[in-house]
Amino acid sequence: GKQLQISLKYSRKKTEDLLSILEEAEGGFDQFTRSYRSFGVHRQSDNSLFFKEWAPAAEALFLTGEFNNWNKFSHPYTKKEFGKWELIVPPKHDNSPAVGHNTKLKVLVHTKDGERLYRISPWAKYVTREEKSVIYDWVHWDPPQLYSHIHPRPKKPTSLRIYEAHVGIASPEPKIASYTNFTHNVLPRIKDLGYNCIQLMAIMEHAYYASFGYQITSFFAASSRYGTPEELKQLIDVAHSMGIVVLLDVVHSHASKNTEDGLNRFDGSDSCFFHSPPRGEHLMWDSRLFNYSSWEVLRFLLSNLRWWMEEYRFDGFRFDGVTSMLYHHHGIGTGFSGDYSEYFGLQVDEDSLVYLMLANHILHTLYPDCITVAEDVSGMPALCRRVEEGGLGFDYRLAMAIPDKWIQILKEFKDEDWNMGNIVHTLTNRRYGEKCIAYAESHDQALVGDKTLAFWLMDKEMYTNMSTLIPMSSITDRGMQLHKMIRLLTHGLGGEGYLNFMGNEFGHPEWLDFPREGNNQSYHYARRQFNLLDTDHLRYRQLYAFDRDMNRTEDKYGWLAAPPAFISAKHEGDKVIVFDRANVLFIFNFHPDKSFQDYRVGVEAPGKYKIKLDSDEVLYGGHGRLDHNTEFFTEPTPFNGRCNSVMVNNFPRDTFDSSKVVLLNVSES
Repeated sequence: GKQLQISLKYSRKKTEDLLSILEEAEGGFDQFTRSYRSFGVHRQSDNSLFFKEWAPAAEALFLTGEFNNWNKFSHPYTKKEFGKWELIVPPKHDNSPAVGHNTKLKVLVHTKDGERLYRISPWAKYVTREEKSVIYDWVHWDPPQLYSHIHPRPKKPTSLRIYEAHVGIASPEPKIASYTNFTHNVLPRIKDLGYNCIQLMAIMEHAYYASFGYQITSFFAASSRYGTPEELKQLIDVAHSMGIVVLLDVVHSHASKNTEDGLNRFDGSDSCFFHSPPRGEHLMWDSRLFNYSSWEVLRFLLSNLRWWMEEYRFDGFRFDGVTSMLYHHHGIGTGFSGDYSEYFGLQVDEDSLVYLMLANHILHTLYPDCITVAEDVSGMPALCRRVEEGGLGFDYRLAMAIPDKWIQILKEFKDEDWNMGNIVHTLTNRRYGEKCIAYAESHDQALVGDKTLAFWLMDKEMYTNMSTLIPMSSITDRGMQLHKMIRLLTHGLGGEGYLNFMGNEFGHPEWLDFPREGNNQSYHYARRQFNLLDTDHLRYRQLYAFDRDMNRTEDKYGWLAAPPAFISAKHEGDKVIVFDRANVLFIFNFHPDKSFQDYRVGVEAPGKYKIKLDSDEVLYGGHGRLDHNTEFFTEPTPFNGRCNSVMVNNFPRDTFDSSKVVLLNVSES
């Protein structure tokens, strides 16, 4: 651990040095991170347009577009120092701007080798694609009516319950759904389900839809395939009105290789925003890697974070691909055991470490309620400690081992062979003082080639046996019960936040697959079948109701915001797990067919307990075997490391049934 402290101290020192250089050279980080106000294109008060780019390797730069009938040379930029280029285009005779709203532009780059390259400004705020075209166009976005936000940002939730969503697939129709569809049809569901945070995927513009939004071409442009920037602003504003915060899935770990509508070779060189190859290429992702030691790259990326916070009013970010950023090996072909030697030394990329520290420091200084989440598989220590303490400054990390564990168990073991201790270990194995977001499945688990948890559990029975009008088959019965139990166990034990990928709350039957050559450009799997919920007699509604009540129960008792649970039992023979957290007692019986009489469980807080959530309720597709009026009184008999215990025996038929979970709360006396 000593080496690690030295290495983090060194990075913190570099971060502090950078901040003080920013003060001197750029008038502080507030100015520096608002560089989107000068780069790209801006209409001045007199309606002239000011254009500015950074293209260090270019020989000359010209602006061309519909406004000058695509004349290549009539509008040259003037070269400034440090590779900057500027151009002022005066207004027309009638004093209107020379470039109209919604018209196309391009930057023409002349290279030192005499090449002429057509490019999109890296700072472009809106890009679109014609029906038949492959390449995106830079479109000047300057509407007469800009959307103005009405609702204030909600306060940062103490318990984070995240609904991970993708706008394009958010409807049952086989097409790309819109921001407006999401606002009207999906937001009310998210609110009803009790999620207080949305993580929006695939918003930053990406030319290839099937990349799921992970190959970014235009970093400042909200994807036009779902609608206009103003419609996205409205979506976020309406979410705020419901008390829901919105995080952007931000991809600063790499960029698309596209040249004509991406950042690659913007100025004709193989570096510019990136390291020269081989360091500047990610072999597995076939994409380009940023040079985080470059002043202008820091300007671009930090301003990009600021842009999404200011212009669209996002409330924070889920940083994609942090593992790839942190290490020169990008996590390719390396496992992480948790040994400290893996997290320092030459394999750690100092520059990206410093970039992440800077980003978190600046975001949290300017926006104290900002939430940042890291997607990191390596388990880098101090990832979620404050920058002042020498940490990287993230609020949360994704607990990526948990969904992997569930899939592994469902793939490899029969129910009766599940190992309770092993499950509990995976759910509780996290660094103390660093917050985790637990999830049973995210978009990763739903992608083509894998299956959703519901499908792992019930498979093709979901096509034939989800109707309440026919008796439940044993597979559907067991699958439904386990689906609920897996989610609640993960919710209660796995972290300080919880995440669900859209559709999975009601056991979405199928995987996700975007239109691509391999499937004849089909939208069949690139949608979410919310229509299944609107059919009264389908069991999807029962899973939905359980997810809703699970979140609402957490909202009431706040276990995510409480210290980690105390596990008093993980009994292999009985397949029972018992723990308490935030004065709530969780009792799980994972046994496929064994019920128990007079079952004693340990509990800390003395008093009278009542059932607050029961997966066996008929409403949730259970068998309704419990009497919810029952009161359970603790006895001062210590048990399994707890000061008190309670006998779970006065259930009807004197049994605590198999495949169910019961959540008891000490009643408010």
